[in-house]
Amino acid sequence: MSRSHAPTFKPEQPGAGQEWHQRAEAGQPRLTTHDGAVVSDNQNTLKAHARGPSLLADVVLQEKLSQFDRERIPERVVHARGSGAHGRFELTESLARYTTAKVLTQVGHHTPVFARLSTVAGPLGSADTVRDVRGFAVKFYTEEGNWDLVGNNIPVFFIQDAMKFPDLVHAVKREPDRGFPSAASAHDTFWDFASHMPESLHMLQWVMSDRAIPRSLRTMEGFGVHTFKLVNAEGEVTLVKYHWRPRLGLQSLVWDEAVKIAGADPDFHRRDLWEAIDRGDFPVWDLAVQLFTEADADAFGFDPLDATKLIPEEQVPLQVIGHMVLDRNPDNFFAETEQVAFCPSRIVPGMDFSDDPLLHGRLFSYRDTQTHRLGSVNFQQLPINRARCPVHHFYRDGAMQTNTPSGQVAYEPNGLAPKGPREHPDGLRAAPGQDGTGPRTRDRASSFGEHHQQARRFYLSQTEVEQAHIAAAFVFELSKVHAAEIRQRMVAQLRTVHEDLGQRVARGLGLDPVPAPMPLSTPVRDLPASPALGLIGKMKLTLQGRAIGVLIHDGSNAGTLKKLKDTLCNTGARVVTVAPRRLGVTLSDGKKIDADAQLAGAPSVLFDAIAVLLAPKAADELAHQDAALGFVRDAHAHLKAICMDEGGQALLQAADLLPDRFYFPVSQIRDFMGGAATRLWERESRLRPQP
Repeated sequence: MSRSHAPTFKPEQPGAGQEWHQRAEAGQPRLTTHDGAVVSDNQNTLKAHARGPSLLADVVLQEKLSQFDRERIPERVVHARGSGAHGRFELTESLARYTTAKVLTQVGHHTPVFARLSTVAGPLGSADTVRDVRGFAVKFYTEEGNWDLVGNNIPVFFIQDAMKFPDLVHAVKREPDRGFPSAASAHDTFWDFASHMPESLHMLQWVMSDRAIPRSLRTMEGFGVHTFKLVNAEGEVTLVKYHWRPRLGLQSLVWDEAVKIAGADPDFHRRDLWEAIDRGDFPVWDLAVQLFTEADADAFGFDPLDATKLIPEEQVPLQVIGHMVLDRNPDNFFAETEQVAFCPSRIVPGMDFSDDPLLHGRLFSYRDTQTHRLGSVNFQQLPINRARCPVHHFYRDGAMQTNTPSGQVAYEPNGLAPKGPREHPDGLRAAPGQDGTGPRTRDRASSFGEHHQQARRFYLSQTEVEQAHIAAAFVFELSKVHAAEIRQRMVAQLRTVHEDLGQRVARGLGLDPVPAPMPLSTPVRDLPASPALGLIGKMKLTLQGRAIGVLIHDGSNAGTLKKLKDTLCNTGARVVTVAPRRLGVTLSDGKKIDADAQLAGAPSVLFDAIAVLLAPKAADELAHQDAALGFVRDAHAHLKAICMDEGGQALLQAADLLPDRFYFPVSQIRDFMGGAATRLWERESRLRPQP
């Protein structure tokens, strides 16, 4: 429900201090304590007399303050800042040939889900648009138990072994001696770590690419990252990788735009997802899989158990098997988004884990951290985490126990509870090959020893614009690093990925001489470029889900504004009118309207394209206002399409902007629509020097 429709209460029976006391009327619930006792006064503490000391005997005050003092729980160490939504998953293609898991075999069945999309490095109060990996976690409430598919918006990871995960997180978090920077990797400790970890090179390409600054949570992909196993009724094993593909296509920000959005609206992604679902514009992702055998894996030329590698789509094509729709916002952020607990260890029969060492560490760590963060091993009993199929076990007691187990038996096998739960052969089973395949060891497989081919392929698969963005991102991040030897090592590593990348970053940093490349045990073999790895090539030329900001003021042409809004709204775009004052804008026909947003609080970084419709007098007035000049200058700097009438053109001239082919007069609205669906990448080279 929109907050604008909330009821307005009137004060009743003001107290001696003129405080408001709102009394429950007939049929209205009465305010109570935890124990159900009705509260008679929620405004004043119990005192010895009106101006006397407060009394310890005020049990209502005790309860209220105690509850308040404990209403925060520890935030997640990583993925602290997230947005959640309820939805459903529908299977459209059965994988019965590969698995017995019903969620992947029952075509047409709708499985309830809860998805949480998050940044990784930043704390709970950080901004949404920082350069970072994004978490992409989905809890499937299947009829065989909960299945948690916990991944990221990038298909690979920084490290190969879980032993290094605490070191990675410590390196990217705030430096412990100074407590900053927050939600940023542009500092010494992260790049010191990275410069010593050649296995991170592939992931660094992705994180320095535009994938790490998505335009919206609705326009980013999701990946399971690890290789998992599917097991069919005959016990045959197939390896699988999971991919989420957004129906809206991929969209990203320009770095300067991401920085400015963080200041203008730090909740930009969170707000965008909530408002889209609230207005019925439900985001949809297709679920696709890559299926392959151990024999296929032996021919890849890399180890699919290595989380720093992806399986090229050209080698193993994606198969779309279903889709997820997020169609309901949480009723309570804390109870649902904050208390939801994802564990990669949650699978259902017909699934199993590969021997990926990073995955095996996560199987323990996630459950362990949820137990600590939520305060009890009983966190699965919280409504958001509770399975929606029958649950039977002999677990007992512990903090937060909300069930009431009965009987004398809390173990199995037993003879005292013959009707109690028992194991069944159709349950979770280790797939063939998991056990007895050789001695356990702390050695790392030699097949994990190559770190450069896929990193090189990723770089070569980008457009020139995206390659420039990657190089510029490395330059920005490494320029924040104080220790010179870190920059030297990192550039030496980058030269092993591609000489062009290493030289561009060295040039951007001003390194002279350029550090020699790191020595390699084996030469880097060139792989063919993969269009699937780029972002710009996967953008959809659509206005659906996009926001167009229209700057207006007194005297703006009413007919032009109506035509523009009608035309754009018919494409699925959202049109937001912006004015120096929000209320009472007088248009050319003499009618007054209220703008959707006030100029000072709605900079153009919040929109995908802009239109400027101004009367000459208004254009002259706004030509002296920083907010108006910044509105058009930022849109130009962020490579966006601009539509304008004569007054709008005057404002652009006052901002000293040189028009290009993405400047459209109002007579060319159709052409403007095409430009608004993308960005003018060629403009960037004229605005910002590229390394």
